[in-house]
Amino acid sequence: MAVKNVFGIFLIAGVLLVGSARAEGNPDQGLETWESGKLGVWNGTTSVSEVALSGPAYEAVSEKGSVANEEAAPKSEAATKSEATSEEGETGEAIEEVTIADPIEPVNRAMFQFNDKFYFWVLKPVARGYNAVVPEPVRISVKNFFRNVEMPIRFVNSLLQGKFKGAGTELARFGINTTIGVAGFFDVAKSKFDLNPYDKDFGQTLGFYGMGGLMYIVWPILGPSTVRDTIGLVGDTFLNPVSYISPIEAAIGVRAYEQINKTSLELGTYEDMKAAFLEPYIGIRDAYIQHRKELIKH
Repeated sequence: MAVKNVFGIFLIAGVLLVGSARAEGNPDQGLETWESGKLGVWNGTTSVSEVALSGPAYEAVSEKGSVANEEAAPKSEAATKSEATSEEGETGEAIEEVTIADPIEPVNRAMFQFNDKFYFWVLKPVARGYNAVVPEPVRISVKNFFRNVEMPIRFVNSLLQGKFKGAGTELARFGINTTIGVAGFFDVAKSKFDLNPYDKDFGQTLGFYGMGGLMYIVWPILGPSTVRDTIGLVGDTFLNPVSYISPIEAAIGVRAYEQINKTSLELGTYEDMKAAFLEPYIGIRDAYIQHRKELIKH
């Protein structure tokens, strides 16, 4: 009876918030959280790897890298206009180049190299061993569990951004997955009810209210970030139930396990991304900034 009551509360609250958003004509759409867990590309909340390998972010960055290796051939004005029209037609809007200050580039490059070595020398071998022992369905269920636990991050930031449909969806997802989905190990909300998680974090919330990235930072282990996203990561930490596990060593162990599990599900993605760029540091930096910009826009 208690389980039914909890499920009912979450479901009703979710429906009310979703209904409120629809009544206001909120066009916000649910976005899947990209979490590759690859060191050097993971910022604690969302990853740039999948976006870097496809879509406008990758096209913009890889185009700059390709031009650096080729002699630019003169083009007619008509050809230039045609290409611009084609590009705009495919993406729905012209690709806007996004830049950010990188005053500590030598330090960032050193951290990038550290993260790169850490991935190949430590994280990848551990993830491959884990991958060989634990079946993929179990690893997917573990990922679902952690996503469900981190619901407060997405819920609170959806509210802070006025995305009431997203907040309602997150509440409904949590209620369904915690009960029918067996503590969140199965994403029943997505598979049966077509409710996708909303990728909202505090870094996006700060950007939503006009705060720029200010400066690019590469953190050891955590990977690419900005001043804004670093502040956001700290804020999200307070909303993550895992942060309150005691003692702190246990919390760190849980986060490390979560990261190993994520990496085991996407082995090879980081390698493909590095190979896609002539200059990996610049390519990953630009793709990350473009990706974060797109998330804030939505």
